Amino acid sequence: MPRMTILTEAELRRIVPLDRDAVACVEGAFLALATRPVAMPPILRLDIPEYRGEVDVKTAYVPGLDGFAIKISPGFFGNPALGLPSVNGLMVLLSSRTGLVEALLLDNGYLTDVRTAAAGAVAAKHLSRPDSAVAAIFGAGVQAALQLEALTLVRPIRQARLWARQPERAAATAARLSERLGLPVHAATESRAAVAGADIVVTTTPADRPILMADWLEPGQHVTAMGSDAEHKNELDPAILSRADLYVADRLTQTRRLGELHHAIAAGTVAADREFPELGAVIAGQAAGRPSTDAITVCDLTGTGVQDTAIATLARGRALAAGAGTVFDA
Repeated sequence: MPRMTILTEAELRRIVPLDRDAVACVEGAFLALATRPVAMPPILRLDIPEYRGEVDVKTAYVPGLDGFAIKISPGFFGNPALGLPSVNGLMVLLSSRTGLVEALLLDNGYLTDVRTAAAGAVAAKHLSRPDSAVAAIFGAGVQAALQLEALTLVRPIRQARLWARQPERAAATAARLSERLGLPVHAATESRAAVAGADIVVTTTPADRPILMADWLEPGQHVTAMGSDAEHKNELDPAILSRADLYVADRLTQTRRLGELHHAIAAGTVAADREFPELGAVIAGQAAGRPSTDAITVCDLTGTGVQDTAIATLARGRALAAGAGTVFDA
């Protein structure tokens, strides 16, 4: 008789922390995109503008994995004013062989947070300088904190600056991160000052106009932009992509449509037909990574269904090993 496991957010937080295994899991997902015949349809998207809401549905089938995930991910960015989280949702893991539901992951967006932070770590691992020690984070929400934590797993981060439009929130988040990570995290009052001297810059906001400008960047810096997962979102000055020595997409078909590349093409700073490498190809050695110590590199992360299938598969495996979740006979 078919059996289905239901896992709550609390259970998933316990068995799937943001750790090196999670980073390796997501790194493997990007590698699969470059080396296997992955089936990953375009993102299904629903906008609810009057409530600053959006819903994305992502999925992917990776040959060799026993299951595939379908993720429903709402983001309602007015929620913090109501005392509610901006992001929630769930994942369904189905059997690749039979299509039967094997697990229902009621994560409220937690697994998305983990896999997105892990993707930032993967980008930094393959594109930033190995000695990168200073991080600048734009944003003060959940993802800002997780991106910094993820960087510490792959680079020798010694200090960080955090900038957000709400200085009080930035200060509170910086204080929490300093205590949790055991390194100095300072809240910057000016965004440009946060970037000066940083080795890695990560933007984590739902901004709809640029918050990081091209003339702020310095030789040797790496930029990861992960907030622009919709057509109207835009964190980077379009001129950054023409200034960068290397631009890398998580999925080029997506970044042409809704990432920072989309805005650079619209602004005319990048030719619409110009080809760029994907992160998976860099990982696989099919495309060159950082060209030099002084190069400016940019990674455009819009979020891919293959990441969701990978993290959901990891979650189910850990649940089975730990005996976690509630099992139902379907």
